[in-house]
Amino acid sequence: MFITFEGIDFCGKSTQVELLKKYFEEKGKSVKIIREPGGTEISEKIRDILLDKKNNKMFMETELLLFSASRAQLVREKIIPYLEKGNVVISDRFHDSSTAYQGFGRGLPIDSVLSIHSLAIGNTIPALTFIIDIPIEVAIKRKAEKTHQELDRIEVSSNDFFEKVRNGYLTLAEKDKRFKVIDGTQSIETIHRIIINFIEEFEHN
Repeated sequence: MFITFEGIDFCGKSTQVELLKKYFEEKGKSVKIIREPGGTEISEKIRDILLDKKNNKMFMETELLLFSASRAQLVREKIIPYLEKGNVVISDRFHDSSTAYQGFGRGLPIDSVLSIHSLAIGNTIPALTFIIDIPIEVAIKRKAEKTHQELDRIEVSSNDFFEKVRNGYLTLAEKDKRFKVIDGTQSIETIHRIIINFIEEFEHN
């Protein structure tokens, strides 16, 4: 099974990824965790370029293509082989991030973004995608709790940008049943239980 987690920055995805990994391992399943951008030697180098605040002159088209290049390498080098060996693969972000961030957020044509996805990932589509949704006000509060030096090039984007990204995710969720939107302001334990319920429902269907 291939599962992805999405949401605006500071929504709490990474915490839920780790909890879900433990859940599957307790059921005796082999689990592989990957992150985006990154996950391979080449993809990690691209990640460094993408997230470095020094690269503030990067055009949005360049950003999209770099994310997609990192993703194309990750799919072929890691995700497909992992799935073929029977692993559960959980990714902290995947192609939907580019649709939300570079498409809805930056304003690139959605059709062009989706066309690039088709080349980058082929038929490697997640079975389930959990969107941990939080209001921008909550994201701002969590962002303020981090020291400025720790924020990457994407995280320092404007609140207006993140509002567009959030709305993009919610728009995507309306169009495809694989998306499961979860209120990210709930407790960590509550969110985890909701995720498990969705997975058990999926497995029984």
